[in-house]
Amino acid sequence: MFTCAYVTFDDPDQHDDERELALAAWREAGITGRAERWDDPEVRWESYDAVVVRSVWDYLARREEFLAWARRVEATTRLLNPAQVLERNTDKTYLRELGVPVVPTHWSSRDLPAWDEYVVKPAVSAGARDTVRTTDPGRARAHAAWLEETGRTPMVQPYLDMVEAEGETSLLHFNRRFSHAVRRTPMLSPGVAGADQVRAQPRIPAPDQVELAEKVLAAIPEALLYARIDLVRLPDGTPVVIEVELTEPYLFLRYDPGAAAGLARALRELL
Repeated sequence: MFTCAYVTFDDPDQHDDERELALAAWREAGITGRAERWDDPEVRWESYDAVVVRSVWDYLARREEFLAWARRVEATTRLLNPAQVLERNTDKTYLRELGVPVVPTHWSSRDLPAWDEYVVKPAVSAGARDTVRTTDPGRARAHAAWLEETGRTPMVQPYLDMVEAEGETSLLHFNRRFSHAVRRTPMLSPGVAGADQVRAQPRIPAPDQVELAEKVLAAIPEALLYARIDLVRLPDGTPVVIEVELTEPYLFLRYDPGAAAGLARALRELL
């Protein structure tokens, strides 16, 4: 019997509704799981066969502390996903190194491209935090400059109308094996206030989306318990990566009847 930590954080206003589903599937797979706060100084991480990073949704304000914790844990037991993956993935400048088609991105407040509409956000962010959508290049430039003034790297991207019609497609993989996919409502659509209002529905990904996701996975050498690859289409229909979620993604386990068991099976394989 293996014992694994399901790593979360302590916030009564944000509920991880996948935790009990995942832990139940772990038990069915012969894995005893316990929920632990990543910043709890009393936890003996070395007592676990593996430490699985899940709903660590407060790391944004404490990224360096979180990464230092990950490196300490990895020195004593198996960390999934690995610390090196977490370090790269928590700064979206990784998009420059993927070697696959990504959403066009300008990384400065200077010399902005002439786009009809802009999305400007920091490279270290989640849930549309400190993100603006605007048709005004002056506002886009000012927001990018503000991010630079606060020591952050800005990401300036065109807003893609295709997301209104098709949405964002998230492909979920466990131990590099495709599990399921969902279509997500874009967070910056009218009437959608943030991540807590994003809705999803199951979908079958198109062959070109599957091919792109496989290229993304092939570019990452480390072991991956889970990976969520978020794709959108350009106006010409070409699929591109908008984000690769390898740190604390919502896995949409309730959207596929075999998803939780698939996650547990992948964990067992890696153990």
